Amino acid sequence: MTVTQPKGFRAAGVAAGLKDNGNLDVALIVNDGPDFTAAGVFTGNRVKAAPVLWSQQVLKGGIVRAVVLNSGGANACTGSQGFRDTHTTAEHTATVLRAGVKPQLIGAGDVAVCSTGLIGELLPMDKLLPGVAAAAKELAADGGGRAAEAIMTTDSVAKNAVVQREGWSVGGIAKGAGMLAPALATMLVVVTTDASADNEVLDAALREATRLTFDRIDADGCMSTNDTVLLLASGASDAQPSPEELTEAVTAVCHDLAQQLIADAEGATKHVAIVVEGAASEADAVEVGRSVARNNLVKTALFGNDPNWGRILAAVGTTAAAFEPDRVDVAVNGVWVCKGGAAADDRSKVDLSGRDVTITVNLREGEMTATIWTTDLSHAYVHENSAYSS
Repeated sequence: MTVTQPKGFRAAGVAAGLKDNGNLDVALIVNDGPDFTAAGVFTGNRVKAAPVLWSQQVLKGGIVRAVVLNSGGANACTGSQGFRDTHTTAEHTATVLRAGVKPQLIGAGDVAVCSTGLIGELLPMDKLLPGVAAAAKELAADGGGRAAEAIMTTDSVAKNAVVQREGWSVGGIAKGAGMLAPALATMLVVVTTDASADNEVLDAALREATRLTFDRIDADGCMSTNDTVLLLASGASDAQPSPEELTEAVTAVCHDLAQQLIADAEGATKHVAIVVEGAASEADAVEVGRSVARNNLVKTALFGNDPNWGRILAAVGTTAAAFEPDRVDVAVNGVWVCKGGAAADDRSKVDLSGRDVTITVNLREGEMTATIWTTDLSHAYVHENSAYSS
């Protein structure tokens, strides 16, 4: 149940030696058509990795026949040589795929490139290019699982998702375990569908899905240089769902993947949903949720199993959202510990012994709501990000 579940896609994952531990580190996903339409959403960081800049150009052409991804190196902040290496990777991918049965017409401009790993170092092209060739030889309709493994960095598990609809499906893979923040996270995501849809419909579906899923997970407030989410359509099922049906299915896959990302966040002991209700606008609800999610005092309190509603209310107060401080209510795991901006139910009633936590904030200003997902801040997070370069 992965990115190759939809018809028309093959994938592979190989070990090319980019990682010292010998794990899989190069993935290749190929769309065999008959359609090759695509859409993409990329990092909001102004410092963008060479693969992001390249893939943004590819998407302007509206056709993506293949995606090559590597872990073990981000190819970010590598100057003109890094961009040339990305171009070389795409050209080499097209060359080795042209040698196969299909797709015969592929060129470098049809190949999206994604990289993840340490920033500031050039990729070892003498290893990467043979790895691409090896992946091309291993392409298979059941290769999505190995592709998902090949893009892992600090991930503890590979991340796959599929939704099946009548006569068509959507599948996806993702990587990410840290630097999860709005405007995408430190993620690489490839979503596929065997439905038929034009570029405009795909773009609208992906942007709506991303807005409600990947843009609403926030582990540590940090934004990466390489974030990429791609949606490819093969049309191999002959199904042509409505834009609304396609958006719903793509959103379901992206939500599944986003929840897997936040569940695997580095060092996390809590999986936290921050539900903001009664907001005057959706933007207000999102702003309040993000403020609570990024507040280190709230996150450390959760790590210590402390339902410290005062820290939550203080985080709400840093926003520009419409609310009156003496009307805000706060609940932690269903216990309304704050009513009207003051103490309410006994905080000792809150059970934080489990992994799942729900914080509810009611602003009492309107009818809009939004949910942001985050984690606690643990000793393990500090250790992992001080002992491991990323």
